Amino acid sequence: MSKFLSEKKKLLEDVYEQASKEATETSFNGILLHLERVLQDKYEGLSYKTFENYYKAIVEKGEDYNIKRSTLDNLSKYLGYDDFSKYCSEWKTIEYTIQQAVSKIVITIINKPIFTIPDIIKKNGLGILEMTFVLLMVTGGVAFSGNEGKDLRIISEPLPPAVDKPYMYWDRDRYMATDSSYLGPQIEVIPMEKKLFIYFKRITRPDTLNEKNSMGRVWYDKSNNHVEFFTSFGRHPENEKALKDVSKGILETYAGENAILEK
Repeated sequence: MSKFLSEKKKLLEDVYEQASKEATETSFNGILLHLERVLQDKYEGLSYKTFENYYKAIVEKGEDYNIKRSTLDNLSKYLGYDDFSKYCSEWKTIEYTIQQAVSKIVITIINKPIFTIPDIIKKNGLGILEMTFVLLMVTGGVAFSGNEGKDLRIISEPLPPAVDKPYMYWDRDRYMATDSSYLGPQIEVIPMEKKLFIYFKRITRPDTLNEKNSMGRVWYDKSNNHVEFFTSFGRHPENEKALKDVSKGILETYAGENAILEK
């Protein structure tokens, strides 16, 4: 793999995602034209056609493409980072492909060194399936950047076989899968809902939330003067109240430096 290919791929994906949220147009070209105007006004100019060439080569085809360092720095600044080096220092990527599998598995680990799966397998004698299980167990969970301008980031999702179970139940901060329709009188077991199971989680580190990484992406419930934040819309799993979009006032009062962390 070419040097920085994974980092450039992630950067282009993040830039396109951010531009798609800001643009009024929903087409690919419309989003890129919006990005071109923003970069022209605030940073070094970059034509939408040039970004399209980068995106199609690196993101869609997985091929390396030479991008000037100043361009990488400006795209990183667009996301709220000081430069490309700072962007890269916030995360490292382990990427590997299982031949004959139906999809590529990508796991993002915050502040961990890059290493290759083959080296680990050689040293530990682990097979692909065993290694996949270990990595997901070690990195499982939801992480949020504590710096302004950084996105919420899902590090890993539950193992795919879990969503094939017929039922699930809420366990403090996430849904757990089960084969049983009854786990006792105090546990409410419901039919498996894949999207809810994968994406709906309670945020256990509200001190990492801020206006830039939470508005439009985080929901909350306030009951008995206690606020809980969630990663998706819907209803509170315990009191069944409809969750609300997070507001600037709620964040200033109950998140960031004013957050009360669980012991």
